[in-house]
Amino acid sequence: DICAAMAATHRHEREMKMKCRKAAASTTSPVELLRLRCLERGSSGIKGLGRVFRIMDDDGNKKLDFSEFQKGIHDYGLDLEPEEIRDLFSHFDTDKSGTLDFDEFLKALRPPMSKARKAIIIKAFHKLDRTGDGVVTIEDLKGVYNPSQHPKFKNGEWTEEQVFRTFLDSFDTPDDPDGKVTREEFMNYYAGVSASIDNDAYFDLMMRSAWKLS
Repeated sequence: DICAAMAATHRHEREMKMKCRKAAASTTSPVELLRLRCLERGSSGIKGLGRVFRIMDDDGNKKLDFSEFQKGIHDYGLDLEPEEIRDLFSHFDTDKSGTLDFDEFLKALRPPMSKARKAIIIKAFHKLDRTGDGVVTIEDLKGVYNPSQHPKFKNGEWTEEQVFRTFLDSFDTPDDPDGKVTREEFMNYYAGVSASIDNDAYFDLMMRSAWKLS
């Protein structure tokens, strides 16, 4: 049910933040440090960084030059040395054009996942996306989950709508939730969760039990 899925999600979130904080103290790779710093903020951390860059993309060309990249890193509150930021920019600027495509940048920043993990995440998304339009909304959830067992619904504190909205917000971009979750957002979120789970079989089991997948 929705409570089990939410509880599993929050538990892994806590474990991942602790694990990333620890790993960030010892990594020597600026790329890994940026990834870990984002994930320290939770599974939506990488998406949050993406949002900062989108706001800065004044001309809407989805590209960032070095000064925009540097400002975005600072605005997101990441404490990196100027040479580390320069190394990062050079690493992601693969065609050496002096600009970064930020969708590609966010994809590269996503923790690596096996094919099997990606497949089970997509399976869970398709189960939620009842209308098949590539976006999960409250309407989709109504057909999949029964919120009546949620403690806050039971005690009258939340309406059915609030239970669903809170659930969707956990996958959505922090600071700017819109009540809709795209496949990419869902994948980004679970890439974060996946980073806290070493064992493929355990990740598979966790996804199947949280989402009642056959």
